[in-house]
Amino acid sequence: MPSTRKFPRMLPAIVFLLLADDATPLPAESSSLTREELNRLIDGPPAPEAPEVVSRDEGGRVTLRAVRLAEPLQIDGRLEERIYQDVPAVSGFIQQEPNEGSPETERTDVWVFFDGANVYFSARLWDSEPERMIANEMRRDNRGIFNNENFAVILDTFYDRRNGFLFQTNPLGALWDGQVTDEGDTNSDWNTIWHVKSGRFPEGWTVEMSIPFKSLRYREGRTQIWGVNFRRIVKWKNEWVYLTPISAAFSREGIQRLSSAATLVGIETPERSMNLELKPYVTGAVSTDLTAEPVIENDIDSDFGFDAKYGVTKSLTFDFTFHTDFAQVEEDEAQVNLTRFSLFFPEKREFFLEGQGIFNFASPESDPFEGASETPILFFSRRIGLADDQEVPILAGGRLTGRAGPYTLGILSISTDELSSGGVPQTNFSVVRVKRDILRRSNIGFISTYRTENLDGTGANAAMGLDSNFNFHENLNVNAYYAKTGTPGYTGLDESYRAAVAYDGDRYGFDAEHLLVGPDFNPEIGFVLREDIRKSSVGARFSPRPGSLEAVRKFDFEGRYDYFETTAGELETESLGFEFRTHFENSDFANASYARNHEVLFEPFEIVDGVFIPPGLYRFDRYMASYWFGRQRPVSGWLGADFGGFFGGTRTEVMYWGRVDFSSRFSLEPNVSLNWVDLPQDSFTTELVRLRATYNLSPRSFVGALVQYNSEADSISANVRFRWEYQPGSDLFVVYSEGRDTFSWSSPALENRSFVVKLTRLFRF
Repeated sequence: MPSTRKFPRMLPAIVFLLLADDATPLPAESSSLTREELNRLIDGPPAPEAPEVVSRDEGGRVTLRAVRLAEPLQIDGRLEERIYQDVPAVSGFIQQEPNEGSPETERTDVWVFFDGANVYFSARLWDSEPERMIANEMRRDNRGIFNNENFAVILDTFYDRRNGFLFQTNPLGALWDGQVTDEGDTNSDWNTIWHVKSGRFPEGWTVEMSIPFKSLRYREGRTQIWGVNFRRIVKWKNEWVYLTPISAAFSREGIQRLSSAATLVGIETPERSMNLELKPYVTGAVSTDLTAEPVIENDIDSDFGFDAKYGVTKSLTFDFTFHTDFAQVEEDEAQVNLTRFSLFFPEKREFFLEGQGIFNFASPESDPFEGASETPILFFSRRIGLADDQEVPILAGGRLTGRAGPYTLGILSISTDELSSGGVPQTNFSVVRVKRDILRRSNIGFISTYRTENLDGTGANAAMGLDSNFNFHENLNVNAYYAKTGTPGYTGLDESYRAAVAYDGDRYGFDAEHLLVGPDFNPEIGFVLREDIRKSSVGARFSPRPGSLEAVRKFDFEGRYDYFETTAGELETESLGFEFRTHFENSDFANASYARNHEVLFEPFEIVDGVFIPPGLYRFDRYMASYWFGRQRPVSGWLGADFGGFFGGTRTEVMYWGRVDFSSRFSLEPNVSLNWVDLPQDSFTTELVRLRATYNLSPRSFVGALVQYNSEADSISANVRFRWEYQPGSDLFVVYSEGRDTFSWSSPALENRSFVVKLTRLFRF
């Protein structure tokens, strides 16, 4: 029986160096600190002395003091309590956009409180023209919250100046929360328990937030030092302001720059409790599948299971799942694939989303319009519980994530059941991820993944890798990785490595990359877009801010060259592209680009059913133009056209991603992509039409419908979801889905349908 190939002998030595301990910047245990000790630990000015709540230095750094409350704050968004008169507000926010470093033009007042159970953040956001405020998104975690009048809080609870918990809201009291990893990766699908209410007053709006200590992870010890920053977006002005100076080069990612955040002192955490959460669920479902053999009609099923979360320490969390069910998850958005590469669909399942950033390796990037990049993903959680578009039952699994001194840890093991109808055996998936903070904003890391279909280890696949991420000054990043896989029967080059450098300033930008993916590099719990490639690329950007054009905030001129060859040295892809973008003061932007492409096909590929592109060298030019209409309009979105040569013929694509707001509760989001392709082999068209309708009953309850038509798959599907978070962390889902083929437009034939009710209940101890 073949076994996995051995990894280089140097890896254990490198891992040993990675795990070698040194002193942490803060004491792991502390019940109290003298004022001198506290000030030595602060990255900024000394802690303010009561009754003062803020201190600043000449460099713009800020230290805040939280004020203890004798009794819990009533979260109603009104700011009527006496405490708001007795405690001075923190103000003096600084612009990031449009005039970096200038004072805010609309006053923002902030307070920070805490008691024995919660930390509180309150704000009074003044506005000179409140009738122009934009507030039209109420659905939890929707990206539209970011495009409204917005107030955000980020907490660096380990004071490592890299990682944090992000909370934001709008004048409708919407909830958006996420986890930030290494100042760059934001997991917006992370959800926790917190409360927020917004209110209005004649000259603006108000916010009150309550975040339980149990919803956060932080260092051991009663006395805490945290990083904190606040961001306000005055959307109708397209003005972005922060408590501390944030470079315009960071754009909308400025809130993630925890190395530039303020310091929060005075917080005293409660005595450690059991810190246990149990979340059982029950489901009931009826389903029909007319494509199955034998046919399934009106099959009634029920199930139960639970998730558990235990705080091993205040900074390490163990999660356990049993009989995991994802019946409430919305179906994937359909895509049209006119390339020879696999489609990439993002993870949507809640259990795998929490702590997702910890397991990221080598910082692979993906674009919502273009999909995954060529950098392989060593751990892609959609490989677990899904096989060939079929759902595979998850038996049980566990995950340990969190911080231990300068280390970030992630350990996961999941077992899935066999699927006899699809020939999928019972399988175990295991992942170990360790990252070590070094220098001020840099880290090195190690990952190992293992997949086995049998208890004796046969049918196994393993992957192992080392990565590094170095950040210098504000805008310079250097990162690299080396990874290797082992698969029975694979004897070729089974390694991958990458080195990249990027400078991303506000006025100038530059990046260069070299990537290799061996032909037998095979991470079976990962995702590889392009196999057997050696990629070299370079890009440059110039972004002036024309002061003479009142309507324009910034221009971007960008050029890029990409060269792909096989590991044997044969050209596969060569592309030279230029792009010009205009950012307008009102948040609109326009884009135009040109690309000259050389593509070499070594074997034919089927672009649509029955149409094959033959091997050969293809040279063609592509042109693209688009315009983004900002959310200050009732009808907004992105409209674009892409046209030019295409594998010996021509291709024209017209796209629209839009939104129509009828009220703050009801909206429609149409999405249309039309392709006209004319090839020597054949001519064809593709149509992808998607319509999403959402009605929000409250910030914690909505009804949503998604209807999709995909001509490439000859299918039309519908998904209707009702979600009610009847108490924080506990949900009722009612979901109806159906799929039909479109071979007959007069009466699309039913293929499958299901009706599911799922009830969860969160218990905290």
